[in-house]
Amino acid sequence: MNARLAAACAATLLLTAVLTGCGPADAGGSSGAPKPTSSDEATASPEASDSPTASPSPTPPSKAVALPTDCRAILSADVLSQLGETPLNDAAFGPSGVGSDGSLTCIWADPRADTTRLVTVISRMNRGPALDMLNALVANEGFSCFTPEGGTRCEKTWPNEQYPVTDGRTLFWRDDVLIDTRYSNLAPSGYTSAIVKSIFG
Repeated sequence: MNARLAAACAATLLLTAVLTGCGPADAGGSSGAPKPTSSDEATASPEASDSPTASPSPTPPSKAVALPTDCRAILSADVLSQLGETPLNDAAFGPSGVGSDGSLTCIWADPRADTTRLVTVISRMNRGPALDMLNALVANEGFSCFTPEGGTRCEKTWPNEQYPVTDGRTLFWRDDVLIDTRYSNLAPSGYTSAIVKSIFG
């Protein structure tokens, strides 16, 4: 077993142990971390209450999953209706859309608003680095993780430091694809699940 494989196995064992202790049943438990809502609110949807039934596959997919190229096409009609007239990828917020590495950045925000925004980056990330990052979020920042829809999902919310609104972050990893959403005062119900369904079917 080479060093990389050994490290991946160790990370897998660590995340498995972490997921056992931070699933939905423990979301409001003794850890002191706030019970997450997601970018499916923006995240915690009905599947968040289910017991974990899957963990990341120990082997990579035989064929790479295609990354999306259209921020609207990855969302359901219901989610789009919740976003309403919120501008998408306004130039005031910098680069967005498809990047040179194939990643997709979607920025839902009005430049006239002080805080209301939803930013999602969909990119490729191998299993080892993904598990290391998710483990670090759990250990160092109090994120809660569970395993819906064949992947691993971690999330956390917190009060905005300046305005009386809720901020949060939701990450979903599966088959070397990472969906990373940060939001403030804009959390459409079903948002992350709609993206997962669009990418993975």
